[in-house]
Amino acid sequence: MADFPDIVEASLQARFVSLGVRPEEVEERFVRGAGAGGQKINKTSSTVWLRHRPTGVEVRCQRERNQSVNRLLAWQELAGKLEGRRTAAADQARAERELARRQTRQKSRGQKARMIETKKHRAKHKSSRGRVSGDW
Repeated sequence: MADFPDIVEASLQARFVSLGVRPEEVEERFVRGAGAGGQKINKTSSTVWLRHRPTGVEVRCQRERNQSVNRLLAWQELAGKLEGRRTAAADQARAERELARRQTRQKSRGQKARMIETKKHRAKHKSSRGRVSGDW
């Protein structure tokens, strides 16, 4: 079984383990950076690109000039994105349960009384409408 790179510290490894991410699921590449920087940026592959294959989450980091620092930052960012996806899914499920609960709960007495008053008002308003005659 593959291990996480040496650059990934124990606390970060624990985050990945809690997320159920295995090191072999993450594709890691070192590419040349983009943007200003001149000859240095064009010659060195200090940008780190990570992709978690099962989810398709991609991270690219070229914040620093040092590849090892960028590598650590990219792994941290990947962990953050994967945790964000997990919490977003949990929040959405919670919101759906809450919506279903609100839709199916009993109405209060006040709500029922207002609803009946509104219905009576609308019925009275509609009853005053007459039938249109064809005599002009």
